[in-house]
Amino acid sequence: MHQLDLARSGEALFKVRGKFLKYTIFVGAVIAYFHPATGPFDSVGANQLWFGLSFAVAASGALIRIVTGGYAALGTSGVTKDAPVAAELNTTGPYSLVRNPLYLGRVLNFTGIAMMSGSWVYGALMLLISILVYERISLYEEKFLREEFGDVRVDEWATSVPFLMPRFHGWVKPKYPFWVRRCIKREDEKIMFLASAVVLFDLAHRGFEMNQMPDSLAAYVVWAVIMLGYVVSRILRRFTKTFDGIS
Repeated sequence: MHQLDLARSGEALFKVRGKFLKYTIFVGAVIAYFHPATGPFDSVGANQLWFGLSFAVAASGALIRIVTGGYAALGTSGVTKDAPVAAELNTTGPYSLVRNPLYLGRVLNFTGIAMMSGSWVYGALMLLISILVYERISLYEEKFLREEFGDVRVDEWATSVPFLMPRFHGWVKPKYPFWVRRCIKREDEKIMFLASAVVLFDLAHRGFEMNQMPDSLAAYVVWAVIMLGYVVSRILRRFTKTFDGIS
């Protein structure tokens, strides 16, 4: 009964999960504005290391999502907003190490972005919240998989593969080749938001004072390149057939 209740709440969260990233960035920017230091320490060097670690955590989450989306079967691991979709049960590639690699990536993504605000409290809070949220969404999706493919097939996979914490053995070669266009279509917006969060938080830490820009503008150049790539991908999506038929 408890798991059924969690799955019901997961259904509601599933439909609004696309908004979580924007809220995380917005709240983080507000915290960064009132918290000029890039980390929770008194040392500038330690705070710089904290910011670098924060970005590494967020970027590792994005990388997990890119790899997962690129190897997943068509009609699975979808970005649908109303209900889960699965043409087949993914059990190879990242799904052979953890049952919910996309949500593992999102937990790391949210936690790293929250840490970039400079507040360890916000980072820890987002880690806890994202685990609780995606635990419920995952239970809802697993309920759907059981209805779609049967308890026996799902149990055979689920008994040996962890729920959210990946194992470090048992890798099964992906059933399908890596598909770059699919990654671009599915993750371009998330990558753009991550790059934008880095720049936004840097500006917020500086109180949005343009005369306090950093000596190195490398992060801003990378952000501009990513934004250009994002705009190009959106133009291709709207005016060409480059991404047609890719789910």
